[in-house]
Amino acid sequence: MKPIRPAALALAAAVLLPWLAACSPTGESAGGLTVTNARLVLAPVAGNPAAVYFDLAYTGAPGVSLTEVDVEGAGMTMIHDYAEDGGKMAMVMTDAVPLAAKAPVRFAPGGLHVMAMDPSDALKPGSSARVTLILSDGTSTSILAPVRAAGDER
Repeated sequence: MKPIRPAALALAAAVLLPWLAACSPTGESAGGLTVTNARLVLAPVAGNPAAVYFDLAYTGAPGVSLTEVDVEGAGMTMIHDYAEDGGKMAMVMTDAVPLAAKAPVRFAPGGLHVMAMDPSDALKPGSSARVTLILSDGTSTSILAPVRAAGDER
């Protein structure tokens, strides 16, 4: 057996590290968006919308908003929040989520979240879903979010 040469290791690292970073559950774009604690939670009834949660930190230019989230394996997505309507809390669509430096944004149960409509059978507990966050300035960040069953920790 031949030993692996340092040059071969360096080449492998140069090729694989950017790919591994792009597929990690935490991602950072050139625009200064950092995503942590991402997860996609399936509904108790198969085929019903799934929910996507995550935490955002932003260090980029002012005046930028999160305008779209794409989930691979979902027919469409919508950013939702809860608001009071006639004395009751109701889910409402949100067109844009403003981002600001030193003002983290949390997508969590009971608050901001992404609805992944028409989830495919490929989204199974224990797998991962590619989630792409698109900003108003045209930049985007993709991460892999673990897929959890309905009864798992949200």
